[in-house]
Amino acid sequence: MTFSAIQMETGPDFNGNLARLTRLIQRSGDLVVAPEVCLTGFAYDRFDEAAAFAPKALETLLPLSKERIIAYTQIEKHGSAFFNMAHVLYRERIVHSQPKVKLFAFGGESDYFTPGSMEQIQIFSIEGMRLGLLICFELRFLEIWQRLKGSDVILLPAMWGRPRKRHFEQLSQALAVMNQCFVVASDSANADMAKSSAIISPFGHVVQDDRKRLISQEVDLGEIKKMRRYMNIGLQ
Repeated sequence: MTFSAIQMETGPDFNGNLARLTRLIQRSGDLVVAPEVCLTGFAYDRFDEAAAFAPKALETLLPLSKERIIAYTQIEKHGSAFFNMAHVLYRERIVHSQPKVKLFAFGGESDYFTPGSMEQIQIFSIEGMRLGLLICFELRFLEIWQRLKGSDVILLPAMWGRPRKRHFEQLSQALAVMNQCFVVASDSANADMAKSSAIISPFGHVVQDDRKRLISQEVDLGEIKKMRRYMNIGLQ
């Protein structure tokens, strides 16, 4: 398989962001992760507009998932509450959805979003591959790492700030090594963001390039079993 991490800028033009994302997905591999809320940014002053844009974005992205797995997050409104909702698309349908549970209070998220529940973070399967997903700030929480124990691939859409760039790199790499799995980390390329998008193997090998908008790497899923046999810590 080929895994891809998108590392794109997000601007104020929602349609322009969607067009940019679409082009990058069309060039991506069998599995692709896009940065957190890359279609709108957090857009706190345009929340209703951002939520109204979500169905259009989904309608555009679903056909692109005919032969690939796509993971991204968008702002959605359910009832009177707003959520930062991750979707995983495959074969032109939503196969997994997960709201952000741990909101980044320093960035004002908890003033605008409703958090999901921890029970919604769970491993799901596509074509026999066990997948987990966490969103940006959730990378810092060991209780979430525990919920994803046993994943073959962990998807990590993020909007992680540049001042904490090294934290993003260290934590995402540790997540792969600790869980002996692949991690596909996708961060924004905006000027104040860390970038550091990467594809990380169970052995800790890192493919990363802050200059690129699309990072792709052919992977051997057999590395998961090789690592788990080589360093047996009880993962299956």
